[in-house]
Amino acid sequence: MDLRLSQNDRIGQNKSKRRKGTKPTRKSSKALKKGKVTSRKTNSKKTNKRKTKGFSFFGLFKFFLYWGFILGIWAIIALIGVIIYFALQMPAADTWAVPDRPANIRIISDNGKLISNRGKMGGEAVSIRELPYYVPAAMMAIEDKRFMSHFGVDPIGILGAMRINVSEGRNPLSGNGGSTITQQVAKNLFLTPEQTISRKIQEALLAVWLENKYSKNDILELYLNRVYYGAGAWGIEAATQRYFGKSARNLSLGEAAILAGVLKAPSRLSPDKNPEKAAKRARIVLNEMAADGYISKEEAKSAAIDPNKRIRTKVVGAEYYVADWVEALMKSYIGDIEQDVIVTTTIDWDLQKYGEFIVREVVLEYGQEKNFSQAALVAMNADGTIRAIVGGTDYAKSQYNRAVTARRQPGSSFKPFVYLAGLEAGLTPDSILQDEQFTYKGWSPKNYSNEYIGAVTMRDALVNSLNTVAARLAIDLGAQKVVDSAMRLGISSPLKPVPSIALGTQEVSLLELTAAYAPFANGGIGVIANIITKIETTNGEILYENIPAGPGRVIEPQYVAMINDMLSSAISLGTGKKAKLAGWQIAGKTGTTQGFKDAFFVGYSANMVTGIWIGNDDGTPMKGVGGSSYPAILWSDFMKKAHQGLSPSPLPSLHTLPNPINNIGNNNVNNEQNNQRPQTLVDLINGWFDNN
Repeated sequence: MDLRLSQNDRIGQNKSKRRKGTKPTRKSSKALKKGKVTSRKTNSKKTNKRKTKGFSFFGLFKFFLYWGFILGIWAIIALIGVIIYFALQMPAADTWAVPDRPANIRIISDNGKLISNRGKMGGEAVSIRELPYYVPAAMMAIEDKRFMSHFGVDPIGILGAMRINVSEGRNPLSGNGGSTITQQVAKNLFLTPEQTISRKIQEALLAVWLENKYSKNDILELYLNRVYYGAGAWGIEAATQRYFGKSARNLSLGEAAILAGVLKAPSRLSPDKNPEKAAKRARIVLNEMAADGYISKEEAKSAAIDPNKRIRTKVVGAEYYVADWVEALMKSYIGDIEQDVIVTTTIDWDLQKYGEFIVREVVLEYGQEKNFSQAALVAMNADGTIRAIVGGTDYAKSQYNRAVTARRQPGSSFKPFVYLAGLEAGLTPDSILQDEQFTYKGWSPKNYSNEYIGAVTMRDALVNSLNTVAARLAIDLGAQKVVDSAMRLGISSPLKPVPSIALGTQEVSLLELTAAYAPFANGGIGVIANIITKIETTNGEILYENIPAGPGRVIEPQYVAMINDMLSSAISLGTGKKAKLAGWQIAGKTGTTQGFKDAFFVGYSANMVTGIWIGNDDGTPMKGVGGSSYPAILWSDFMKKAHQGLSPSPLPSLHTLPNPINNIGNNNVNNEQNNQRPQTLVDLINGWFDNN
């Protein structure tokens, strides 16, 4: 029996199935007609295979693409939220303003030579138009190559910095690198230097604001004038003056590259402390400038500095002692300084540098042998106009001003004030006094030589610097009269009226001691030491101008003449013999403190008064150095320089000195001629007051 279905039976079955809800596809029908019948199981496997294959290659890609897009949107939203959050922590943008640059004090000599720039920045601001083109180019080449094209933030630079941070094992968001010049300006003007993400976001916001508010040149100018270059120099002008001793307007290509290189690490790449590293860094800057097309390769090669050769930088000189003092005086002259000012001083630049030279040389040549390490000098015209101040041998090592700030015992250089009090009490240079040992209330002054000559004229007592005579004079006159005499002439340090004041045991500054000698040189007119001639703004507005003033006459002419007679003899015949000035009449006095701790010489012509001090900061005794040695020699050397080309003029004097009053003493020297009994000093003074 044939159990196979016929064609008609199959058709009937299909119709029956359709009636039950099974609808064949068109494809199935065609397949049946063609006799190509495949099993459902086989088709199902192929379909599953196709589905599995599609999920592996395309579905996974679509999955990550989709969710990556979603996450990216959320990341952007989150970033915007963070930015808005930190933006809200900042003041409103309409209140942002570039703060004024701190005022600069430009201090110059009497002929316009720059002494120093003072103030927080250490230098004045300069316009970018005043600088050689390669100065800003050097900064852009090494600090921000895309400065002229970015919007304040450089994404390419940030990604590069992140890559470097990762390669060096740091947090990619550590904040090292990637900052544009605009961001650095924002940081310097508005923010703290801390390296945090929040500060970097604020920095970026401010940078974008700066770019919209100011031109590229304005931002670059702000950067050049406010960035730190090390050694206390803020801004390109301060740095150029500090390192090269000239204006930024005159920078060479090589010097510009050095300054641009310093910015990476000012303390480590400073040309005065690490010239080799500074030179190598400058070479990198020059190569970058050439690569960016600012200069040619030949220019880069010729401008490069040999790392093996030391860079010549400016040496900090003694003029900085002057600048320190001037800066300290500024507030008392014009109050708070709110704008850049120019201060013209009375300093003679050539004399200032010469004084610095001889002070340094004497210490270098003789200091070790004679055990002294410091010296100071003050020179002023007879009217109190200061011409030079040297506060020590090396300002870079010690900023302590030994000419203005330090106070020392002046020794015998104080004695002219004692003898002036005696002259004003009625004595004369020829009056006879006693050089002998005595004890007063437990005090027994002694002469340096431990020798005593008995009766002596007051002139000879000063010439030979006899301690006992000066001490007895102070006791008999009253120490207060000596104090009054010294203070009237210009000593401002507090003085106690004790007898030992006659030997210069109370401390004074070299400046005030020198100024107190000025009335001897000018005929008896008191002076106020003056160093500032004029203060003006950079626009020429006069804020202060010196008007000659002082206490007026402090010594009567006849006493000036007597003192000059006595102090001239102290140089020609006495302890000041090494102080010479050819063609000029000069006068002065040496001073040596006990144990050779301090050595002074103060002397003068009709033109100038100069004081010299030599010693040690810690008061260590010197080896036999007194005022008659190196101080007198230095004085002579300096005064020769100061008087070159000047016509000699005599010291103030009277053609006829007053006749001596009765001589005093306990012997008959010079009294036999007068046939008078010697009087005591007290008798003499009382008689003088009775007659006057």
